[in-house]
Amino acid sequence: MASVEAAAEHERILREIESTDTNCIGPTLRSVYDGQEHGLFMEKLDVRIRNHDREIEKMCNHHFQGFVDSITELLKVRGEAQKLKVRRDGKDCVSEELKRCRIQQRNIATTIDKLTHCLPGKQTHPEPFQMQDSCMYQCRYYPALRTLEQLEQTCLPRAGQYRFCSIMAENIPKLRTQIRDTAMMQLRDFLESIRKHSDKIGETAIKQLQEKSPKLLKYKKHGNLSNAPAILTSQDLVDFSPVYRCLHIYTVLGLRDVFENYYRKQRRKQARLVLQPHSNMHETLEGYRRYFNQIVGFFVVEDHILHTTRGLVNRAYVEELWELALSKIVAALRTHSSYCDDPDLILDLKNLIVLFADTLQGYGFPVSQLFDMLLEMREQYGEILLKRWNITFRQVLDQDNYSPIPVSTELEYRQYTSQFPLQDPELEKLPFPKKLPFSEFVPKVYCQIKEFIYASLKYSEDLHLSSTEVDDMIRKSTNLLLTRTLSHCLQYAIKKKNVGLAELVQVIINTTHLEQSCHFLEEFISNITNVPPDTVNATKLYGTSTFKDARHGAEAEIYTSLNTKIDQFLQLADYDWLAAVQGVGTASDYLIDLIAFLKSTFSVFTNLPGKVAQTACMSACKHIATSLMQLLLDPEIRQISMGALHQLNADVKECESFARAGPVAGFQGDTLLLAFSDLRQLLDLFTQWDWSTYLADYGKSTCKYLRVNPHTALALLEKMKEMSRKNNVFAQFRKTDRDRQKLIDTIIKQLRNLIAQHHA
Repeated sequence: MASVEAAAEHERILREIESTDTNCIGPTLRSVYDGQEHGLFMEKLDVRIRNHDREIEKMCNHHFQGFVDSITELLKVRGEAQKLKVRRDGKDCVSEELKRCRIQQRNIATTIDKLTHCLPGKQTHPEPFQMQDSCMYQCRYYPALRTLEQLEQTCLPRAGQYRFCSIMAENIPKLRTQIRDTAMMQLRDFLESIRKHSDKIGETAIKQLQEKSPKLLKYKKHGNLSNAPAILTSQDLVDFSPVYRCLHIYTVLGLRDVFENYYRKQRRKQARLVLQPHSNMHETLEGYRRYFNQIVGFFVVEDHILHTTRGLVNRAYVEELWELALSKIVAALRTHSSYCDDPDLILDLKNLIVLFADTLQGYGFPVSQLFDMLLEMREQYGEILLKRWNITFRQVLDQDNYSPIPVSTELEYRQYTSQFPLQDPELEKLPFPKKLPFSEFVPKVYCQIKEFIYASLKYSEDLHLSSTEVDDMIRKSTNLLLTRTLSHCLQYAIKKKNVGLAELVQVIINTTHLEQSCHFLEEFISNITNVPPDTVNATKLYGTSTFKDARHGAEAEIYTSLNTKIDQFLQLADYDWLAAVQGVGTASDYLIDLIAFLKSTFSVFTNLPGKVAQTACMSACKHIATSLMQLLLDPEIRQISMGALHQLNADVKECESFARAGPVAGFQGDTLLLAFSDLRQLLDLFTQWDWSTYLADYGKSTCKYLRVNPHTALALLEKMKEMSRKNNVFAQFRKTDRDRQKLIDTIIKQLRNLIAQHHA
């Protein structure tokens, strides 16, 4: 019962506070503190205040005009109330009701004045949190910040020290922080998104370059690339609004430097990740393509940021980032491309790098280092090509039958002459079937050289080189192909153990035709590069000397092989060095077989060009003569009879008969016989025992035995003396043998004197 009474009392006091003039409110408040339950009163007062706050807000927000109208009516009531004053005792007898109205009137006027200062903020944003949610939802962060600034600097100071004002003031920093954090979160999402999608961004940029390259080439041709149309509209690929929004917010908050440093730091980290290639990048072209796409995507974004944010990144920052990237890109490409041994992959990689470089050049990034690296890779590409063509040439030479190509029809003939520029009017006139002078490897090697030139040209395309530079590169590469690769292959073919004389002859014929075709290769290169071969400073195709060198190598091999074959026959020689003198003997069997072999061999040599056949024939005859002389003077043979000399003389006569018969055309007179002249004069001197003539005419230009060396004659006489001494036990009992022995001794003594006189 007491609590009900207390509650009623509290309600009465509240009504008095609400209706009593502020100057007379003291007694009312004293009654509150005199009471026993003023704590409960204070709670009730807080509830009443909050109710009035809500009513005031509702009144201001939804019924403001009605409230104004009510006040207007009250003002009218005031006028009417004044009329109700009792004129007689006006000051003493004012009714309680009129007093209450006057107090309410004054309170309402004060309230109107205060509300007038609060209304701008409340009308614009009736509830701070409602304002925040609306703008945040619509991502209108900048208007939200401007509103907060207006509230903080203008509206709230005018409104006064009200609770709702302090609540709003306390929440403004929190709202700013929330707006800043939300914008930063969206920026992080943006950075993560472009990191994941940089591959796609770069791929799109490169594709757009390919589509617009014809237009771009027009500007490049006139050296005015800066006026070329834009290669890529970045907004089509990326929504940059999170960057702009975050930059704007941090600028408004006075934290632009913080934002710039954060953005650049994060992008540098992403750059390091983008520039780090996968360990197996070199295995496929797709690995390189992803690497390039990511880098292009990264710098497309940075270029757009550079041109649209007014200082978030500057030119120096982007150039520094590009310099770092360029060094890492070049290093990575050098490392990974070095693993490649496939020329097709190198060629595709080159085309990718060109696209990559041209795309970034379109955005103003310097790419000369990339093109310098492409020229370095050109050396590697050339080496790989040389290795591939080395295998190709080996296969061609190994599979060749080293026989002239038979052709049965005009169609066959034209097929071969379309592959190789054969110009032989005499062969044209011959009826079918007929034979081409060369074997299959000639047209095959010629075609492979042209294929190599085409392959070299493919790499030179799109490197922004002049025609002269391209021509120079191709000629240098072709020279390497001829002087190194083909030369080694030909030497390999010539030096193989199973290569016979017929094959060597065919190699000489083949290399002769290839050498004669070299000017066609010069014309071929000039036609595809549009650079005349007689251009000043143009590289010459000196590699064509390879065919001449190969021919000389084959010729030397023919001479060596021929001599080796002759040695095989000579090893069959079985002379009886103690044989007695008989009648006119015949040549040894081994020598007859040797001569037959030579006749057969030199019949094949008729197709050899130049003086190869004559040189080979002369070399063979000299080798036979030298070998027989060495056999005669062999220190292991200590005794030689006159009968053995007669047998050797018969063999030499057989050789001379072969030489006189002219086994190959082109010798004048008895030139070939000169190969046996030393041996012939020595044998004539001994078999005719014409020492008086030799000793008398020695040293004269007209000497009959001019080519007989006295040392040689002395060595042979010593062997005959030994033979005479040991094999004629009873020589002292036969006068003729004793006289012959004395004669040999005398001639030996004279020869020694002769040697002493002329060779001291």
